Amino acid sequence: MERPSRQRQQERDTERESDEETLSCPECDSTEIVTDADQELVCEDCGLVLDERNIDRGPEWRAFNHSERQSKSRVGAPITETMHDKGLTTTIDWKDKDAYGRSLSSEKRSQMHRLRKWQERIRTKDAGERNLQFALSEIDRMASALGVPRSVREVASVIYRRALNEDLIRGRSIEGVSTAALYAACRQEGIPRSLDEVADVSRVPQKEIGRTYRYISQELGLELKPVDPKQFVPRFASALQLSEEVQSKATEIIDVSAEQGLLSGKSPTGFAAAAIYAASLLCNEKKTQREVADVAQVTEVTIRNRYQEQIEAMGFR
Repeated sequence: MERPSRQRQQERDTERESDEETLSCPECDSTEIVTDADQELVCEDCGLVLDERNIDRGPEWRAFNHSERQSKSRVGAPITETMHDKGLTTTIDWKDKDAYGRSLSSEKRSQMHRLRKWQERIRTKDAGERNLQFALSEIDRMASALGVPRSVREVASVIYRRALNEDLIRGRSIEGVSTAALYAACRQEGIPRSLDEVADVSRVPQKEIGRTYRYISQELGLELKPVDPKQFVPRFASALQLSEEVQSKATEIIDVSAEQGLLSGKSPTGFAAAAIYAASLLCNEKKTQREVADVAQVTEVTIRNRYQEQIEAMGFR
């Protein structure tokens, strides 16, 4: 009995759609029938209202400006992976004021303090959630220090959640895995951050970060491409206050030297730093090797070695 009724409903919907498609204005015979903001069927040519009893699927309240719309909107913040509960739980504000902005009495303040304390405690029900809460807060802290966009934090949180579900955290520090997840997210999203820069904002040694990164990328099957040195050029050139001409020349040097196989096995940050140093000399905007090395966080010896190789590849010697 259920199937025939469903078929009849589909037939009615089809008939209604066909009626709406063939609807024409009785005054001017125009078929340009549109639905206006008040959900009324109106002839676009002569303005005749054909039907004013359509179902309004919008909200029942009215708003005349952006602030009113925001205050009457019922939706909350979107679901985010950067919080252990995905932002679905409620939080008690730290301000001891009521809905009208008036200060609470001392008795109410102590009551709200107890409620706030217990609400914070029950947000994490087991050790796994406490682990996740601490790790995601670490990722957020390091991402803020590195100045990476929100999308990188989301990807890093997803990678850490996958590592936690696959039981890859066992025997490793939470800080090490969270830092490795953030570095992997930067690589995956194409945000140029070197391992040295990530290690500077982390609380674990660089060797542990690299070892953990290789482990989780292999276990989770993260297909990450090698870092392109050209990604570092705009940031390094901006920090050195170099012109667009120097940036384009440095990009050209990287392309030419990479085609000759000089990039294989080399550090991308050192390669980009040497290209910027060479481009600054060629464009008469000279920067010292020490200045470039400080910005790129590499040694002057690395810049000298890569610089000699790149100059020979460009055919200047």
